[in-house]
Amino acid sequence: MKPVVREWFGDWFNSPYYHILYKNRDFEEAKRFIDNLIEYFQVTPDHKVLDLACGKGRHSVYMNEKGFEVVGVDLADHNIEYARQFENDTLHFYEHDMREVFAHHEFDFILNLFTSFGYFGTEEENEKTISSVAEGLKPKGAFLIDFLNPHWVMDNMVPYQEKEVEGIEFKISKQLSDDGFIIKNIEFTDHGKRYKFYERVKILYKESFINYFTKAGLHAVKLFGDYDLNAYDEKKSERMIFIARSE
Repeated sequence: MKPVVREWFGDWFNSPYYHILYKNRDFEEAKRFIDNLIEYFQVTPDHKVLDLACGKGRHSVYMNEKGFEVVGVDLADHNIEYARQFENDTLHFYEHDMREVFAHHEFDFILNLFTSFGYFGTEEENEKTISSVAEGLKPKGAFLIDFLNPHWVMDNMVPYQEKEVEGIEFKISKQLSDDGFIIKNIEFTDHGKRYKFYERVKILYKESFINYFTKAGLHAVKLFGDYDLNAYDEKKSERMIFIARSE
C-alpha cells in the first residue's frame, strides 16, 4: 500500500503552535473588512455564504452573528472540531479540501480570506480550486479571494525575525525559492523539544488570477488593494482582493 504523504499545510495548520504564533492577528481589522464586504455585496439573510478555508471559524461566526447563513470548510480537522462548538441552524462547519467541489450551485457568495490560497504545488491544483469554487456558486454569484500583493511583499520582505508568544521564542526566516514560492521557516523549542515547520505561498500575480477565473468561467469585476476596499495600486497596496462573478 502506498504511504499517505501529508502536505505541509495539513501538519502546520493543525498544530496548536500555528494558533499561538498568530494569536495576536488584528481581529478588529478582520471584522471591519467583513463589514465592508457585507455592505458592498448587500448580503441579506436570504443569501448563503461559504467561508472557504475558514480556519477555526471566527469569521464565519462573526458573519453568522450579523444574521447570515454561513457554511465554513477547512482541511484541518482540529480547526473544524473547534469551530463546531459554535454551530447552530444557520452555521455549519465541515472538513473539506477546497480543491474539490463542496456543493453544486449552492452559494450566493464564496469568500477565501487572508491569503488562504497559493499553497499547492502545481498550477493544475490552483486551477482546480477556482473551478470548484465556480461550481459551488449560484448563477450571478460572487467569489472573493483575498491574496497578498506580490509586488509589495517582495519589496518589504523581512528575511529574519524573532517573536516571543506565550513564552515561546519563534525564529522566523523568509526566502524566495527557485520555483517562485515564499518560504517561511519557523523554528522554536517548547518544553525541551525542538520543532520546525514551514509555510509556502506561491508568488501569484494579477494575470494568474485573471487566467484562473477565465478558465473556470468566472468574470473578474473588481480589484481592491486593502480591507477598506480602496483601489488596487501595484506598488503601494498590501493586498490583491479580487471579486469575480459567475454567469
